[in-house]
Amino acid sequence: MAPKKTSFFNFCFILFTYLQPMAEKKAQSIDFQLLKRVLALAKPYRLLFLSAAVLTVVLAPLSIIRPYLIQRAVDDYILQYNLSGLKFIVMILLVVLIAESLLRYFFIFSTNLLGQNVIKDLRVKVFRHIIHLKLNYFDKTPIGTSTTRTINDIETINTVFTQGVITIIADILTVFAVLGIMLYTSWKLTLICLITLPLLIWATYIFKEKVKASYQQVRNEISNMNAFLQERISGMRVVQIFNAESREMANFSEINGKYRKANLNSILYYAVFFPVVEILSATSLALLVWWGARGVIQGEVTLGALIAFPIYLSMLFRPVRMLADKFNTLQMGLVASDRVFHLLDTDSQINNTGTIKSPKMEGHIQFDHVNFEYIENEPILKDLSFEIKAGETLAIVGSTGSGKTTIISILNRFYELNGGSIRIDGTDIRDFDLFALRRRMAVVLQDVFLFSGSVLENITLRDTHITREEVIASAKLIGAHEFIQQLPGAYDYKVMERGATLSMGQRQLISFVRALVFNPDILILDEATSSIDPETESVIQFAIETLISKRTSIIIAHRLTTIRHADNILVLDKGVKKEFGNHQDLLNIEDGYFRKLYDMQFAHLISDQ
Repeated sequence: MAPKKTSFFNFCFILFTYLQPMAEKKAQSIDFQLLKRVLALAKPYRLLFLSAAVLTVVLAPLSIIRPYLIQRAVDDYILQYNLSGLKFIVMILLVVLIAESLLRYFFIFSTNLLGQNVIKDLRVKVFRHIIHLKLNYFDKTPIGTSTTRTINDIETINTVFTQGVITIIADILTVFAVLGIMLYTSWKLTLICLITLPLLIWATYIFKEKVKASYQQVRNEISNMNAFLQERISGMRVVQIFNAESREMANFSEINGKYRKANLNSILYYAVFFPVVEILSATSLALLVWWGARGVIQGEVTLGALIAFPIYLSMLFRPVRMLADKFNTLQMGLVASDRVFHLLDTDSQINNTGTIKSPKMEGHIQFDHVNFEYIENEPILKDLSFEIKAGETLAIVGSTGSGKTTIISILNRFYELNGGSIRIDGTDIRDFDLFALRRRMAVVLQDVFLFSGSVLENITLRDTHITREEVIASAKLIGAHEFIQQLPGAYDYKVMERGATLSMGQRQLISFVRALVFNPDILILDEATSSIDPETESVIQFAIETLISKRTSIIIAHRLTTIRHADNILVLDKGVKKEFGNHQDLLNIEDGYFRKLYDMQFAHLISDQ
C-alpha cells in the first residue's frame, strides 16, 4: 500500500502547487516541504488517510448525481407523464441521498479521527522532547511559549487534516465534476454561468490574502494578551502590594483593544467577501435564467437542464467560495506546524550516551579543572578543582553570582561542561546513564515547587514503587509526620498550585521528605533554610542533620552559622576557588574571604538587634 499512499501524497502536493495563484516559487517550495512533513505525521494511520482519500474521490461524482437525476425526472418522466418511471427515479434519488449522507458522515468522521490521532501523537512527542531539553532552553524561553506550542499550535495543526488538505481536494474534485456534468448537459449554459467566475476567483484571492494577514495579526495580539495575563496573574501579589491594579487594568484595556481591533478587521473582510459572492452568484443565476429560458423556448435547452443548472451552479460556487477560507485555515495550520517543528528541531538536549547504571554510589566527588559558561566568552566557573570524600559534607559559600548553584546544575548534568571533568567514585559523570545518575542524587531547593495534587503525590512524584508506609516512615524520621497529620486529610491533603496553602516551612519539610524517600547517595541543599523563620529553622536543621547522615552532601547557605559543622567549606568568588578548608581553619585566616563574609554577616546580625 505504500506506493499508493506516496502517489496520492504527490498528487496532493502537485495540486496545491498549481492552486496558489500569484505565489512565488520560493514560497511554494517552502510550503511544499512543510506540508510534506505535516502529512508525514499521518504515516501511522495511512489506512485511515487512504480511506478518507477514497471517500473524497467517491463523493465528488456522487454529489452531482442528484441534480442529474432531477433533470432526467423532468425531461423523461414528468413531461412524458410517466408516473411509474417517476416513482422509480425518485427511489433512486432517495438511495443516492442516503448513500451520500452516510459516506459524508464517514468522510467527516475519518478526517477528524485522523486529525485527533495525529495531534495526540504529536503532543506526546513534543512533551517528551520538552522534558529532555537542557535547562538553558527554559532560561531563554518563556513558559507560555512552550505551553502554546504544546496546546494551541498543535490543535491548529489538526485543521490541516480536518479542514485543510483532504477537504480542499474534495472541493476541487467536486468543482471539476460539476463543471464536467454542466458541459456535458449544455456547454452554452455553462459558459453563460461562468461569466462571473473570473471575478469570483479574483475576489477569493484578494479575500484570502487579506484574511491571512488579519489572522496573523489576531494571533500576534492574542499571544501578547496571553503573555500579559500569565505574568500579571502569576505576580498578582506584587500587583496588589504596590497598588498597581488600576495601571495594570489600563494596560490590559489597551492590549484587549488591539485584540478586538484585529478581530474586527478579519470580520470586515468576511462581511465584504460573502455579499460580493452572493451578488456574483445572483448575477450568474440571472444570466442562467435569461439565457436558459430563451433556450427552452427555442428548443436548445431542455426544461430539466434549466431546473438542474441552478443546483449545479450552487454546487460550483459553494466550494469556490469556501476554498479561500480553507486555504487560510491550511496556511494557519502550516504556520503553527512550523513553530512546533522548530521546537522539535531544537538541538538542546543532554546527550545520554552513558551506559553505567550503578545501583549504589559511594559518593566520592571530584571536580577536575572544570570550566563552564552559560553565554559564550562569559565564564561562570574558571578552572575549578576540589574533592568531596564519600560521606563528607561540603558547604559552598560566596557572593551572589559566584557560581554556587551552577556547581549543582553541572553535577546533575543539567548543563554540559565547557572544559575539565567531574568524577563520581572515579567515573566521569558522562559515562553514567543520565537517569541512573540523577536517581542517586536528591536536590532540595530554596524555592520548593509543589504540584497540584496530594501531599503523598508530591512526595513520591507518583512513583508507584514508593509505598505510603515508606513515605510515613521517612516523614517520621525527618520530623514532618506530625504537621502532615494535622492537615485536613493528612497525606491525602490536596496541595494547591505551587503549594500556596502551605507555609514556606511546611513546603520545605515536604521537600525534605521527598528527598529522603528516594534514598539518595548524594544530597544537595541549595539555600534550603534562607527563607525559614528561626522557630521553624530548628525543625529544619534536625531534618538536615537526618538527611546528611552517612551521605555525601553539598550545602549552599547564606547563613554561615548553619554550616559550621561541615567537613569542608568551599569559598567561591566570581567562579574561582578562593579558599577550601574546615570552618575553624578558614576563620583563622586573617583577611581571608570566608573571614570577611563571616564578619559582615555577624555584624549585620548585631546591628539588627
